[in-house]
Amino acid sequence: MIKDFVIVWEHRDQMLNGLMNTLWLSLCSAVLAFALGALLTTALTSRARPVAALARSFVDTMRCLPFLLFAYLVYYGLPSFGIRFSNWGAGLIALTLYNTAYMAELLRAAWAGLSPELIEAGHAFGFFGLNLFRRIVLPPVILAAVPMIGNQMIQIIKDSAFLSIIAVPELTHEASSIQATYFVPFAAFVAAVLLYWVLCLIVEAAVAGVGQMAEARR
Repeated sequence: MIKDFVIVWEHRDQMLNGLMNTLWLSLCSAVLAFALGALLTTALTSRARPVAALARSFVDTMRCLPFLLFAYLVYYGLPSFGIRFSNWGAGLIALTLYNTAYMAELLRAAWAGLSPELIEAGHAFGFFGLNLFRRIVLPPVILAAVPMIGNQMIQIIKDSAFLSIIAVPELTHEASSIQATYFVPFAAFVAAVLLYWVLCLIVEAAVAGVGQMAEARR
């Protein structure tokens, strides 16, 4: 058993390369999903019923669709329409679009919990539409939704493991490659689990830090 872990250690560069790909994929998709989710939130709360209905349809579709199947559709399905992406690009797009729906829904829920007086004060100062959302609504919504955003970031990190099925060289893919070559599945996957755990601990620490800063400002 110790020999198996020694083999994994000898290929630590491969594991670290997978870790870095997982980290960059997760960070990029989280930032993009948050930005798109914020825009989608305005559509979800729009007074124009067709706009709100369309946004709700997208959110419900993504939330009901297994991520593994969605990744397959992006990588293998879109080429049927002449749309092709690299493995890394397809993984980024799949993670971003899928988690945009979740980001939008949690921001919408945080928005619904805001005091109506805050919106009225924004109107009194001449803020409407996107300016109202960006200047008045979004800052307190973000602070209120920080724990949920942190949970969603952890989910993004875990979802990235599914991208091994489209050969994205992320952490799970590299661990699978090592175990397939040297037949050390336990050691390879335990090492991967520990690295995922470290990433999630970092996210939890960051969320806790932001929460403390938010409390200090109140």
